Amino acid sequence: MAVPLSDLVESASAELRLGEVPDYPQALNGLQLANASGEVTRIAAAVDACLPVIIEAAERGADLLVVHHGMFWSGAQPIVGGYFEKLRRAMESELAIYSAHIPLDVHPILGNNARLVEALGFEKAEPFFDWKGIKLGLRATVDLGREELLGKVIDATGADAHLCPGGPDQVRSVGIITGGAGSEIFALAETGIDTFLTGEGPHWSYTAAEELGINLVYGGHYATETFGVKALAGWLSERYGVPWEFIDHPTGL
Repeated sequence: MAVPLSDLVESASAELRLGEVPDYPQALNGLQLANASGEVTRIAAAVDACLPVIIEAAERGADLLVVHHGMFWSGAQPIVGGYFEKLRRAMESELAIYSAHIPLDVHPILGNNARLVEALGFEKAEPFFDWKGIKLGLRATVDLGREELLGKVIDATGADAHLCPGGPDQVRSVGIITGGAGSEIFALAETGIDTFLTGEGPHWSYTAAEELGINLVYGGHYATETFGVKALAGWLSERYGVPWEFIDHPTGL
């Protein structure tokens, strides 16, 4: 069954509110590469629109790749070498590429934050942490040991996680922002949480957390951001009857 690419793009963009949610300039959320047929018969989902993922998606017969990190994070560059090969393989394989970054992090149902909270088994979480006029993360009230929280993160993501035990042994208030939000540790400590869960952060975020008296859990940038693309691809699949699959290409970061 072939579905117009424009229908999937319009539905996803409306659901994620791409025109309203702020992001970084390089995100270029939405359809980043069209295909010549203008149709979709199979969806692939992945975290990154990188060359190995594009090759795999093409080999699996996908004609739409849904990603979290799109094609333009490195800015303008010559279309040579691996970048040329990436575009060539995608276009020759009729593979369209759709990307959603912050809008997919913060969506209340399909978002990385929301799906990670669900995977951790937290029943209630409230939006928190102001960023460019939106709430960038979720905050949950819990009652568990910080080592228990670490185990839950590992189970939820299926990847290793690292703990900076800078705060209390018993976690009562945890803030969650997937991806690379560790550099916001100073501002996050001011929100009153005792524990912050993110994907990664700069080296100094560990020692800063110790000095601020807050626990900091690094769950992995990649590992904490597999949830949203799976949810979005599944949502599109259910809506349009197009099969989908996830391409796992972990970076270890």
